[in-house]
Order: sequence, then C-alpha cells, then structure tokens
Amino acid sequence: MAKGKIDAVVQAVHYNLDGQVAWVRTFQRRGPIFSDYVLLDRMELVEELRSKKKYVVGTRVSQMGGTFDTSTALQLIQDDNKEILVSGDAQGDRDCLEGVPVI
Repeated sequence: MAKGKIDAVVQAVHYNLDGQVAWVRTFQRRGPIFSDYVLLDRMELVEELRSKKKYVVGTRVSQMGGTFDTSTALQLIQDDNKEILVSGDAQGDRDCLEGVPVI
C-alpha cells in the first residue's frame, strides 16, 4: 500500500467516445476500512480531487480484505480552461489514467 493517507483506490475506468473519463470504479476509505466498490462519474471524481482527496491507482489483494497494491496518484490538471484527469507522469490534452484497466 502507498505510504501516507489515501482516500480511495481506483480499480477500473470507462472512457467516453471523446476520450474523457465517463466513470471509475473505486474503493473508498471509511475510517480504518474500505467500502465495497463505488462507481463515480467524472463530475464526482473531479469534485473529490478538487477537495484535495487523494486517489491512487491500485488493485485489491486477493483474500486480504482491505489490502491493496497501489501505484500512482491521480491528478487534476488545468489546461486552457479544461480539466484533465491523469495518473502518474502522464501528459496530454485528454484524460489518461495509466495502469488502470479499461472497462
């Protein structure tokens, strides 16, 4: 698990035809434990990131309950009056969550 406090783990993503994130499947921290998976649409995810919550890319470890293998954090980047969702060092003009399986 990543060092420091994380608020949620992103496990899967679905993109619209225009390349924007449509929704993500996450496990959200609820005190000392994590929730069952929760689907967040793009607007909800953007609001969470604006409120300084830390979302990371990861997968649940089998048979280990709330234990996750995590990697990079999600970021919200402003580019010419539009917001772009990226993970890790990804750059570009459209959403790109590297390392997240696409559904």
